[in-house]
Amino acid sequence: MDKDSVLIHILKSKGTPTLLGGDLPFRVINDNKYISPLSAEGEVREENLPTVDQAIHTALSGENKTVILIGSEGSGKTTTVEKLVVDWAKGVHLQNFEYVFHFRFKDLNACEDALSLETLIQRCHHYFPPQSMHLVLQKPEDVLVVFDGLNECKYSLDPSVLTLCSHPTQAVSVDCLVASLLHRSLLKGAAVVLATRPTANLKFLSGSQVKVLGFLKPQRKAFGNCFFTDAAAANKALMHMERSLGFYDFCTSPRFCWTVCSVYKPLIDSGGKLPETLSQLFVDILVGLIQTLSLSQAEGTELVLALGRMASHCSVEQHLSCTKAQMYSFGFQQFLTSVDTFLRIDGEMESDTCVLSFHSQLIQEFILALSFFLGKMTYTSAEKMLKKHEDGTKFLDVFLSGLSEPTQRRPLENFLGEFNPDRVKDFKQWFKSSSEESLQGYNADEHYRCFRLLHQAQNESLVKEIINSSARIGLSYGSLTLQDCVPWSYVVTCLGGTKSLNLYNTKNLTEEMAEVLAPAMSLSLKIVLQRSFLSTGAVPHLASALNRGITTELDLSYSRLGDEKFKILCTGLRDCKIQELCLQSCNLTEESCEDLVSVLTSGTSQLCLLVMSFNKIEDQGFAKLCDALHSPHCKLQELKLDRCDLTEASMKVFSAALRSGQSELKKVILARNTMDDSGVEALCVSLQHPLCKLQSLNLYTCQLTGACCSHLKEALMSEYCTLSELELSVNELGQEGALLLCQALRRPGCPLEKLG
Repeated sequence: MDKDSVLIHILKSKGTPTLLGGDLPFRVINDNKYISPLSAEGEVREENLPTVDQAIHTALSGENKTVILIGSEGSGKTTTVEKLVVDWAKGVHLQNFEYVFHFRFKDLNACEDALSLETLIQRCHHYFPPQSMHLVLQKPEDVLVVFDGLNECKYSLDPSVLTLCSHPTQAVSVDCLVASLLHRSLLKGAAVVLATRPTANLKFLSGSQVKVLGFLKPQRKAFGNCFFTDAAAANKALMHMERSLGFYDFCTSPRFCWTVCSVYKPLIDSGGKLPETLSQLFVDILVGLIQTLSLSQAEGTELVLALGRMASHCSVEQHLSCTKAQMYSFGFQQFLTSVDTFLRIDGEMESDTCVLSFHSQLIQEFILALSFFLGKMTYTSAEKMLKKHEDGTKFLDVFLSGLSEPTQRRPLENFLGEFNPDRVKDFKQWFKSSSEESLQGYNADEHYRCFRLLHQAQNESLVKEIINSSARIGLSYGSLTLQDCVPWSYVVTCLGGTKSLNLYNTKNLTEEMAEVLAPAMSLSLKIVLQRSFLSTGAVPHLASALNRGITTELDLSYSRLGDEKFKILCTGLRDCKIQELCLQSCNLTEESCEDLVSVLTSGTSQLCLLVMSFNKIEDQGFAKLCDALHSPHCKLQELKLDRCDLTEASMKVFSAALRSGQSELKKVILARNTMDDSGVEALCVSLQHPLCKLQSLNLYTCQLTGACCSHLKEALMSEYCTLSELELSVNELGQEGALLLCQALRRPGCPLEKLG
């Protein structure tokens, strides 16, 4: 097989890049700008994700010779499979194959006549010599067949309803031919690589499925450095794209990255303002495209309305493309020569078999939202319109929200005329009423949706109007994704703060999530991260938010924080407004106690309540904490050390701290520690000291006996004792011990009010 001919065929110019369609695969490959997307097979940790290229080569080297690449639109599938063919033709990879045949379903859909396998190969690969066909048939194991765009396949691949073909010279329909290749009745033994979006036909196919994830942070950084000559500009563009737009998931799409960077580059070069929302981004794109067509205002409006009718049809019918006949019915007659600015055209425009489609779901839904506001009919309400399209859209309400605000829609109105004021008013009324209803409920996903729409609107007064006193924004947002973090942080910032930022049971608070949420954290009086997992990279952002913020209460209980992460957190705790810190069951040890001492004695710490229960700090760790109690800077008043593996060995040190004259401790819980009677004896020395301020002591199940009661009696009889609460439950005190305590209680002036 002539590999040079393959290269010429696949790398030949096929159109020009467009803002909406992204850069062309052959240009990316020719210009050496290809960056392989990442992939996943099953549950794989992010740092170990293979590239799609690696996943393909690994799969093809095994026994299963079918590899199915599954990814969303713009995730890099087409460029990946074309790069695969190019690398083979250049002798870089896959040299165990003698023949590689590359088919696009958009080309196969245009084949209406019956074809044999031989004819199909000749038609799609005219450079392939017919005399070599017998070699292909003799050794199919030397053949790799690449299919791109299975989701565009118009027919079912269900083998139960198809009569599969087994002879390469037999002329059959294209659907039968493709199914026969995929189900191995033709070219049995050949390898197949198939690229597709999620589609119903996948259930009929077997093979190694590789999920195409697109670009994560390292790939985006590499892409930005290729796109921009200035590293600072690249970093600014990528940071803004990931954080400000509020739709992080789109940033994994190489096509979306290219589109955004194409919009950002001239703005960054000229010092212009970057779009703050997804709606603003598409407003900028559409204004630029309309300008290139030199249309009158009336013509521009008619074009957008025609595009809107097409978008509505594609959404309601859930079709990816439309025929030329359908385009006429939408009102495109006078615009067919210019639709390539907005749409992807497969086939020759002059041909009746030509089909047209939107470059992405995003632009389709943006056009649909825009056409709603441009429409002059008054009877269509926003609620009805959203209901009609709910099955085929994901972001329609997002774009409606953005376009409903004058500052965001004004650039478009300059070219298309004023939006229908009745429809703008109707949408705002629907938005306000539906949001208020959602925010009074307990469905976190509904809250996220509302925050997303508010972020798109970029209207601070609207945030304050909708999120009123009846909104339940204190419920747990532990299911928050990175995509939800941007709008939630925006909302909290607009409100000027929140009483509680509840992230209970967050499965993985990543560095990027924490960085986005940092402004909201710094404006929250209370932060709840109970039963959450914080990545190491997230902790510095939490520490920074505490350092510069207003937070007075932090709950990290059951977060499995560990000593290493806690050391990082302490950089913020040393100088912040935290008064209550809950670290129950955080996998902390003696090592963390040293860091806690530096916090408590910093001179700027306001910590009054510390919960260290269910951490194995042991006597050595507790002894370090006792050092802090000797400091005049330590403001600790309540200390909870339930089940911390303490023994009587540390009680003398603790007792000395209590009577040092510096300790402000009023309440201590030492439950479920092996105190023994000697430990209580040591504590009782301080309980009768004039400098001890302790008012509440919990010794629940501390392996005590009646022998300690004489010491407790002596302490309670002291005129200096301030103890008003004493918990001694589940200890073997016996009747004699109880009688001793009763004698103390009979003393006039005994401070004890509660005995358990």
